[in-house]
Amino acid sequence: MAYVPHSERDRAEMLAAVGAASVEELFATIPAALGATATPNLPQPLTEMELLAEAGRLAAENRSLDELVCFAGGGIYDRFIPAIVTSVISRPEFVTPYTPYQAEASQGTLQAMFEYQTMICELTGMDVANASLYDGATALAEAVLMAAGAAGRDRALLSGALLPAARRATRTACEAGGVEVVEVPWDDETGRTDLDRLAEMLGDDVACVALAQPNGFGVIEEMAAAARLAHDAGALLIAMVEPISLGVLVPPGECDADIVVGEGQPLGLPPGFGGPLLGVFACREEFLRQMPGRIVGRTVDAEGATAYCLTLQTREQHIRRGRATSNICTNQGLCALAAAVYLAALGPEGLREVATLSAQKAHALRDVLAEAGVTQRFSGSFLSELVVRVDGPADEAVADLCAQGYLVGPGLGRDYPELDDCLLVAATERRTRTEIEGLAAAMGRWRRSRMPEDGR
Repeated sequence: MAYVPHSERDRAEMLAAVGAASVEELFATIPAALGATATPNLPQPLTEMELLAEAGRLAAENRSLDELVCFAGGGIYDRFIPAIVTSVISRPEFVTPYTPYQAEASQGTLQAMFEYQTMICELTGMDVANASLYDGATALAEAVLMAAGAAGRDRALLSGALLPAARRATRTACEAGGVEVVEVPWDDETGRTDLDRLAEMLGDDVACVALAQPNGFGVIEEMAAAARLAHDAGALLIAMVEPISLGVLVPPGECDADIVVGEGQPLGLPPGFGGPLLGVFACREEFLRQMPGRIVGRTVDAEGATAYCLTLQTREQHIRRGRATSNICTNQGLCALAAAVYLAALGPEGLREVATLSAQKAHALRDVLAEAGVTQRFSGSFLSELVVRVDGPADEAVADLCAQGYLVGPGLGRDYPELDDCLLVAATERRTRTEIEGLAAAMGRWRRSRMPEDGR
């Protein structure tokens, strides 16, 4: 049975109503050239049973992280998720990513969002946070557009060491928003953003400077120095953070950042297939009314009891389009709840321990790989992720190591052609010494497989 439930009689009645003798006549106005290519060469329709069987067959071709040891980095990480996170977000009261339109009738949902906002403020050292955005990449795009509006300027400087996906999303949004995006080069030795070049590029038309901490190479940036340069030129500083790192690094608020964004996936969300993700967004109080998204506030009701309400809703869906700060600021309520439960379960000491363990294991990974002949590419300090140089195209190494049971990467050549022989590796608190040594041995086997038979 076809998925479209219309019978031949239904179709005949609809054609008669519009005055067409056939389906072909109905679509006769479509140019023939388009009609010849519009429909792909699809197989015949399947029954529901057949479709489920086929979907199961295709799904079985995927490899689960349960079958691989994950050292992959690049913004999404394989971290341990306490059982309480899944338990809470699976409750029927919470299993929805959407804020009810009668929001104040759902006090539990609003309180969860309020607690999430509070934790994000404490984590980042900022004054206010919204109830989440779509993902880290679009959060950066929203931050740049917000900064341009707040500063009344139309140029943004983005570090070339930001994650490539975030830079691409920001460039796309800014092209539509009339903001010019210019990339600041990174230093080839340290992997940090070149602050001397940044100083030269700043001017009275620059709305903001955006850096990541740690950056897309895993290197720790000089955030406070970048903030001083930006502010001296009248620009805002946007810090894109990896949230677990804030367990040990100085919060961006203490480095004088004006806006903080980040990818919240490490806070209790599995890697999945690249999602679902969580956009973290916080800023100084003076920019509160320019901030995209929605903000939950705490007040009291007519009887004096604690009550929660949607204090600000700046999407065009909620207010007049001309006054909206954004039309893409989708809220990830269920993911934000997972992050709140994760942070509450760990607490400050637990978060610090996770970050410390990750750093210790990443540095152990660096040392073990060096013994196997795989060296660190940049000299800048790193926390739990680093770039290593392999002998040959990095994408080939990624594929070979995956076949050996290790997930690494991504390779950097696609976004940085000069780093074609480099890839990212990350170590989280989940990785063991045995797994670290196993990856080094697997890389050694790949390197030997590329050597000539005479070993030279």
